[in-house]
Amino acid sequence: MANHPSAGKRNRQRLVRTERNRAAKSSVRSTVKKARTAVESGDKAVAKSSVASASVALAKAAKKGVIHKKTASRTTSRIQAALAKLG
Repeated sequence: MANHPSAGKRNRQRLVRTERNRAAKSSVRSTVKKARTAVESGDKAVAKSSVASASVALAKAAKKGVIHKKTASRTTSRIQAALAKLG
């Protein structure tokens, strides 16, 4: 329990931000998972669009501070490399 009004406000803000970040992370994970399954399926056209949307989602999440910048970069690099292996 917060002892000061300002501490109570910080707690309310923490709850809102945590929920927002959780939703954003979940969305990014889903997008990346779709991209990975598209690459594994072997359909190059679908995989290319899925990887592009995943890259955008990762970049936006990193820009907003939801995930770390290097985590986004590493994940993007890995899915791009997997796409490049298709040919």
